[in-house]
Amino acid sequence: MEIKVEKPEKEKLEELKVDTWSIWEHESDRFNWHYDETEECYFLAGHVIVETEDGQKVEVKKGDFAVFPKGLSCVWDIKEPIRKHYNLKGD
Repeated sequence: MEIKVEKPEKEKLEELKVDTWSIWEHESDRFNWHYDETEECYFLAGHVIVETEDGQKVEVKKGDFAVFPKGLSCVWDIKEPIRKHYNLKGD
């Protein structure tokens, strides 16, 4: 399962209406997480390294747009407090 991360153009964020999505915030922490749904998110602040079960490490930080696939199990290692818009897709 692949985590996709990109630096989006402003037009893409507007098209997806990211500014209407809910916001999630979390302080520096390390925890296990499992995605029951696909999650799209845009990072407004922070820095995290997400470690997948197969040993892949993906860095996500302010200004990144990330997609976490349904069924992914991982560890979130938050280096700087996170603030992100997020959208869950029922697939």
